Formats: sequence, structure tokens, C-alpha cells
Amino acid sequence: MNTITFLGTGTSTGVPQIRCSCPTCSSNDPHDKRLRASALINYKDKNILIDCGPDFRTQMLSVGSPDLNAVLLTHSHYDHVGGLDDLRPYCADSLFPIYCRQDVSDDLHARLPYCFNVGLKPGVPHYDIHVIDPSRSFDIDDIQVTPLPVMHAKLPILGYRIGSLAYITDCKTMPESTIDLIKNIDTLVINALRPTPHFSHLSLSQALDLIKIINPRRAFLTHMSHGTPPHAIARTLLPDNVSFAHDMLSITFPD
Repeated sequence: MNTITFLGTGTSTGVPQIRCSCPTCSSNDPHDKRLRASALINYKDKNILIDCGPDFRTQMLSVGSPDLNAVLLTHSHYDHVGGLDDLRPYCADSLFPIYCRQDVSDDLHARLPYCFNVGLKPGVPHYDIHVIDPSRSFDIDDIQVTPLPVMHAKLPILGYRIGSLAYITDCKTMPESTIDLIKNIDTLVINALRPTPHFSHLSLSQALDLIKIINPRRAFLTHMSHGTPPHAIARTLLPDNVSFAHDMLSITFPD
């Protein structure tokens, strides 16, 4: 059976946030401890990582350091790419495949030039960058991946559909063309930063409105900030087919 494991479900600061004593940051509930957003998908016996943030090392150790076949990047903000240097153990024998938009590839070349220099030194990560056409599906071995273009405020970014799963984070607005790609999907993962509005992320109510339009069998919310109430309270705000994801939650989904 195919699985998605939520390695992190928090926003850029993580939860608890440093120097904060709000009810969520002070909570002892493990559901309220959130590393930066990332997910591990096991599909057709291959492991695909979505985003590689600054908590990547901790996240990989928490799930037993599994093999990885590729990384899909949604965009190049630090909380989604800050752990790429820690891919070193996965680059020991060959170039490691990373799939991303052209602007993300450009950012990685600028931020991590030592990974792309001629005559790479031993131990340096070696990447094989595959630039995605956001309007076309592509294959990772025998797995078809469909890019899901969304807007992060004014920044175009990507979610991804694999089989009956759609994973979208950092969305503020979603074009009709993307909604059409995931309408009535089995499992939807989508961001919901907090109950109050934000200029570049969906609020809780906006995420729930979008879920009604997409009409998945079930939906899981991710990329929450400490502005979301403690889990015991927040979960009562959701309809029956929607849940807050939490770190290390693993669920199955059909092909």
C-alpha cells in the first residue's frame, strides 16, 4: 500500500516558536510540536521526498534513514530547501535527482555553488537537477508526477499529485486549472497557516472553503503556525473528512 509520512507540519519558524509562551507553544501535546513542512511518499516501492527543510536530518533519523529515490521541491524558501546540504549521504555513489521549477534551480545554483562546480570535492553533495515544466506531467522511473501550480502570494510555486494523493503547501490562491487536476481526489494535503488571514498563505477558513470545492474523500492540513490553537481545541473546528496532520503521522492512500 502507498503511504505518506508527514515529516514536518509546521511553518517557517516551527512550533513551538522560539521565545513564545502562547497556549500552542506552551502545549505538552505532541501534536503541537511541529518541525518544518516536509513529507515522505512511498509509492510503488520508491521513496520520494517533498521538500528538504532545515529539520531534514532530524526527520530522516526519526524514520530510520530510509533510502530516497528523488526530491520534489515546491519552491526555494529556506524552510523548504534549508536541508539540501544534508543529502550528502544520498550522493555518495551517484548524482541525486532533484525536481523543481527553473527559478528554484537558479536559486540552488546561487546558494550552493560548491555543489555544481567542476571537479567536485569528496563529500560534497552531487545533484542531478531536473527542471519541471509546470504544465506537464513527468516520470520518476515508473511513477507519474503531475505538477500542481499555485500562487504563494505573487510567487508561482508547485504542489504535486502522485496517484490519488495531492500535496500542496504555501498556497494562497489556486487557479481553476489546478483545481481541475485534483477535483474529487481521494487524499488532499493542503496548507492552513492559522485562523486569521495572512498575505501569502491560506487561512484555516480559506483552506476549508477550497477543500469544499475540490471535494476530496479526505483532507489533511499542514504548514500550521503557532497561531493555530492547541490541537485539542483546533480539531473541533474541522468537518468530519478533514484532519490536522501532525509530525510522523503516516497514512495510506490508493493508486
